[in-house]
Amino acid sequence: MHIRTIALALLATVSMAAAAQDQKPANEQVIVPQVERRELKLPRFPSKDFELGVFTGTYATQNFGASWVNGLRLGYHISEDIFVEAVYAQTQVSDESFRQVLPGGVFADKKETLKYYNLSAGFNVLPGEVFIGSKRAKATSIYLIGGVGSTNFNQQRRQTVNFGLGTRLLLADRWALQVDMRDHVFSLDLLGKRQSTQNLELTGGLTFFF
Repeated sequence: MHIRTIALALLATVSMAAAAQDQKPANEQVIVPQVERRELKLPRFPSKDFELGVFTGTYATQNFGASWVNGLRLGYHISEDIFVEAVYAQTQVSDESFRQVLPGGVFADKKETLKYYNLSAGFNVLPGEVFIGSKRAKATSIYLIGGVGSTNFNQQRRQTVNFGLGTRLLLADRWALQVDMRDHVFSLDLLGKRQSTQNLELTGGLTFFF
């Protein structure tokens, strides 16, 4: 009888402990940390969606040959695939070939300044990489681009449509090399007849992202 009483007492103690354990919340934190939480201020990294660049190359004015062209570009990348770009450039166009057969040539002076600006939209169609050696790889992209603008040439200001393609090679975190091939289409009346002209341009430049 004494052993039976002790067993019943132990069983009652275990039952009471189990009941007390069931009454505790399931999500009760066992260990309470003594370190107070701090509010962290995340750093603001530059988005590098904007780009500013310079370029130079050759501009072939229809009927007047090719000459050096220099310009500036400012772009904004809307997404990884789509971007917009504003460009301003100028070149010196010569009528030397006409002066050999026409007295006085076509222009008032031997050279005339051609200036243009445009606003274009581009689309990256072939993103990829270029491997330099066995340990280095640089990101590249080939894009299509086109837009509208204005060309000022020999006291004539003409609406211009441009379209073409280009490639971009990222040299570092913020720098890139860019090569563009464009066709600038606008009308001119310099030879006694107004006609649409095709003016091809090939340029290369350096771009900074910020």
